[in-house]
Amino acid sequence: MTQEELDALMAGGLDDLEDAKDDASQETADVKEDIDEVAEVAEAISAKTAEPQSTVENISKQGENYRVSADGVWPPPPPTEDHKMVHQLDDVTRDSEEKATQMFDKLETINNFFMDAESDSNSLKDAINSNIELFTTLSQKFPNIAAFSEALEKNNALLGTIDNIIGNLQMGQDEIMMAMDMMQYQDIHRQKIERVINVMRALSKYMNTLFEGKIDDDKRVGSAVHIAGDTTTENLVSNDDIEALIESLGKK
Repeated sequence: MTQEELDALMAGGLDDLEDAKDDASQETADVKEDIDEVAEVAEAISAKTAEPQSTVENISKQGENYRVSADGVWPPPPPTEDHKMVHQLDDVTRDSEEKATQMFDKLETINNFFMDAESDSNSLKDAINSNIELFTTLSQKFPNIAAFSEALEKNNALLGTIDNIIGNLQMGQDEIMMAMDMMQYQDIHRQKIERVINVMRALSKYMNTLFEGKIDDDKRVGSAVHIAGDTTTENLVSNDDIEALIESLGKK
């Protein structure tokens, strides 16, 4: 092999090496581009998957700021402690019974005070009647002594005042008895609420039994995020889109 042939061979080998380097660089760029496209798809899928969690968080935040309105139709109140009807009614019946018992106790205490006051007033009335008898006798025997006549008049006036006090105390006791009778309606209302609670609980158990399934919920297949014809989830990435993308990447 001559020097000229050797030089030509060396020159051709270098050209082939440069071509191989260029091909390798192009393949590396293509692989990097494919990786970037797959990463974008994965990020889009991850964002769509995270939307339900963010939706749950938004619903939770909306539940904290929810205000009940008679004009509001949608959304319904969230199932928080403040909006659970049976819980609220149980609280109402419990508080009503507790406050009604306390009210009865207070009324009974007031009535006992009135009875004690009436008893003391009757004792004073007996003493005043004794004074009246005494001063009546003294004023008759000593008509010229004005002090006996004046004392008799004062005791007669006190007797009238005591009678008024006793009458007011008896009227107060009557009013307390009427208030206790009216408080009986509070107990009737509590019983009606308890009946409503029992009906609601019976309906809840009936609905749970009616919709009961043979398969546990944790063993059920998850629902499709998007179904043909849906309008609110049409922007989600479907399985066909992912397969088409992978297939297009495989053809490169």
